[in-house]
Amino acid sequence: MTVFNSPYFDGHELISFKHDERSGLRAIVAVHNSNLGPALGGCRMYPYANDDDALNDVLRLSRGMSYKSALAGLPLGGGKAVIIGDPNKIKSRDLLLAMGSFVDDLAGRYITAEDSGTTVSDLKIIAERTSYVSGVMEGGRFGGDPSPYTAQGVFYGIKAALKFKCGSDCLSGVRVAVQGAGAVGRHLIALLIGEGAQVFVADVNPQNSDLARQAGATIIGCDEVLGFKADVLAPCAMGAAINSISVESIQAGIVAGAANNQLASDAQGERLLQRGILYVPDFVINAGGIIDVYYQRAEGSSANTSAHIATIADTLLEVFTRSSASNMSTEKIAEGLAEEKFLFKKRIKAA
Repeated sequence: MTVFNSPYFDGHELISFKHDERSGLRAIVAVHNSNLGPALGGCRMYPYANDDDALNDVLRLSRGMSYKSALAGLPLGGGKAVIIGDPNKIKSRDLLLAMGSFVDDLAGRYITAEDSGTTVSDLKIIAERTSYVSGVMEGGRFGGDPSPYTAQGVFYGIKAALKFKCGSDCLSGVRVAVQGAGAVGRHLIALLIGEGAQVFVADVNPQNSDLARQAGATIIGCDEVLGFKADVLAPCAMGAAINSISVESIQAGIVAGAANNQLASDAQGERLLQRGILYVPDFVINAGGIIDVYYQRAEGSSANTSAHIATIADTLLEVFTRSSASNMSTEKIAEGLAEEKFLFKKRIKAA
């Protein structure tokens, strides 16, 4: 497969590849759109089955970042990086330094941050070779880790969805099935339980499951979470969990989680609408992390970050209202709102 015939190529501005034999680094950086500002997005490390899967993932994720930043009202474009390999097996200081040099070579067109498979400690090593890094704020509330802020945004988004669909955002007694109790999921679980929700968690990692159980969640099987009888389904693991098969098994009235690219294709957004299930677009609800890393670079306070994250609920209310009035999927409505922002900025530049 070439870049141009990938189903996820969307006129991306930049796609750069790096293979450093000495460190073992094999990485791809993609910049989708920079009309609103420099592209910022996380650096994911994952043992992709093949190079095509890695390319498709970075293309899809970077596009999602353009939409995410636009709807979050940030002066940022959309970018993403992927490192091909198991972070538990091949991650090393040399590999991370090589990644830092790769990012630096792009001269600010892409700014990196944490993502699945990378940590604050990793980003600090990457930052030894480049200044184009966010999410490593010394002395910050979470040491620069944006995950708690992502969870905060998802929490607000779930409450907004409940308010719109059920008339109340009270979480007491609400059943929430969470797929994935990792960096974001564990913080979301704590927030939900803190407001009285009944939380059911599935995770492939036994350690994550133990932590969720200790927090008060009930552990369920990974093979039953998507079809679990709950009020809210919160996908917080890898993308494309909702596909042509799993979409038919969903029993929850609301799908609202932290994972990127939860829908395998646009068809699942349409199917959820047909089934009367309120889908909360992932690139709107999970914007808390990018909001946090933006304020870290802008040297804003945590109060600024939290106030901005709270506006996610207002954006979602507009998406829900437009979707209901037009009978269009929430995914399509949200994409249209984002495109109004970054394509309008492009027209202004051209003029």
